[in-house]
Amino acid sequence: MAGDYLIVDRKILPDYLPKVIEARNLLNERRAKNVSEAARMAGISRSTYYKYKDMVYVPEDRQAGHKAVITMILRHETGSLSQVLNVLSKRQASVITISQSIPVSGKASVTISLDTSGMTCPIQEMIRSLQQIPVVKAVQLNAME
Repeated sequence: MAGDYLIVDRKILPDYLPKVIEARNLLNERRAKNVSEAARMAGISRSTYYKYKDMVYVPEDRQAGHKAVITMILRHETGSLSQVLNVLSKRQASVITISQSIPVSGKASVTISLDTSGMTCPIQEMIRSLQQIPVVKAVQLNAME
């Protein structure tokens, strides 16, 4: 799927693609009542808007390159996840999602996606801190962007 996308300089794009984004922003910000009005205000046709509305996006600077996904095996004890979250909080990592399996044989798998933009340490240092928690049996960095 990653091979389906390109990052290109706005200067080489056809002029209607940034206008599609503008029309979508007009709708999202409720500065236009409907698609017809948003398209007119942006200077494109409705058909152009509908053709490309789900195909062009502007990356958000505050989120680009600041996400990580980690998987852990935790011992099934009261407060296990809380201990992990405390370490993440101390490192200023912001939790986006948490997915936890049902404990089997006294262990549970937990996957956490993080916004790392405000972290006070490198990701590897945070991983080492998580490994030091007695209830954490394994930690793996699955993905980072």
